[in-house]
Amino acid sequence: MTLQIALSGINAASTELETISHNIANNATTGFKRSRTEFADLFSQSGGNKETHAGQGVGVGLVRQEFSQGSVEITSRNLDLAIEGQGMFRVEERGKAVYTRAGNFGLDQDGFIVNSQDQFLTGFGVDNSNEIQPVVSKLQIDTNDLPPTQTTSIELDMNFDTKSEVLDPFDITDQDTYNYSTAVAIYDSVGASQLANMYFRKDAPNSWTVYSVVNGAEINQAGGDEVSFDESGQLLGVNGGTGAVITSNNFTPASGASPMQITIDISDVTQYDNEFGISEIVQDGFSAGRLENFNIDANGTVYGDFSNGQSKRMGQVSLTNFPNVGGLKQVGNSSWVETIDSGSPATGSPGSASLGNLKAGALEQSNVDLTQELVAMIGAQRSFQANAQVISTSDTITQTVINMRR
Repeated sequence: MTLQIALSGINAASTELETISHNIANNATTGFKRSRTEFADLFSQSGGNKETHAGQGVGVGLVRQEFSQGSVEITSRNLDLAIEGQGMFRVEERGKAVYTRAGNFGLDQDGFIVNSQDQFLTGFGVDNSNEIQPVVSKLQIDTNDLPPTQTTSIELDMNFDTKSEVLDPFDITDQDTYNYSTAVAIYDSVGASQLANMYFRKDAPNSWTVYSVVNGAEINQAGGDEVSFDESGQLLGVNGGTGAVITSNNFTPASGASPMQITIDISDVTQYDNEFGISEIVQDGFSAGRLENFNIDANGTVYGDFSNGQSKRMGQVSLTNFPNVGGLKQVGNSSWVETIDSGSPATGSPGSASLGNLKAGALEQSNVDLTQELVAMIGAQRSFQANAQVISTSDTITQTVINMRR
């Protein structure tokens, strides 16, 4: 019996050394989670006095994985993703869901986000309006050019100096017939840029006229658009009404694109005793753009950055958590699959519920502490040696008994 007990100790120590060896070998593996060996004593009640029964040795109760957070290393690569907190990436392989903490992803030839095993990263896609949809699918970077958007509105935020002098009737060729001017680029239906010039002339106290010119032609109403202010410098109305929007006439761009009509919102224009100043001019059109880069924010939203300065949502990386992550089945490549013991997966956006945030341009390293593993290895080695010594002692005793019978 002594030999079997000591042999169980050697087998248990060997298993612990294998676990430690596996941890050490993967100390630099992205997203790796260390394991530890848990032992249980073997004891039988089948015979003998339970008060004097010595037991039958030791067995490996469980090799348990520890899912503690690994350190985060900055890589500055936009498709390197680290999870700060709970959750796992959900990837697909031939329609089967696999879960991992390893966030070193790249693109395949079709723009899908994949890992080194060619497993597809999944998340929430977008509809035709680029709104996130709560349907899990493979994430793909759309490399198509962004189509142009025709300008339909301009918003002005500026101040007219109330001390400005009243001028003669407007003449576009004579700068002495207008007090101020500004210009903004607008875009037609094919994305061609047109320059919209706006001229502002004070024609009476608290009364101004706005002239809008595109490609040398006025697009305002005949004689210009009248703008009036009250005694406190606040906007009263446009063209005799109480509104704050100037609507241009229809005009055809020089490029021959579709006819255009533009509204000019002047609700933030004032007339104070202060120098003329333009705080902001905003127009809603843009030219066609080519994808130059993309990035992923802390809640997993993927944005494409285009050459025309626009940004477009392309999807959102999802994370998945389990009631019992310790019940997941390890399948290699720092990956796990669902089991009955793990419970059902709960998938959501990063930062929601119990899920952690994403950090782009970073990778989660293994949670292996080499110092801890080396100390554990010394303990396992001593256990192995001690059990081997028991076998040696038991062998000596057996030889002595055999010699006594001779």
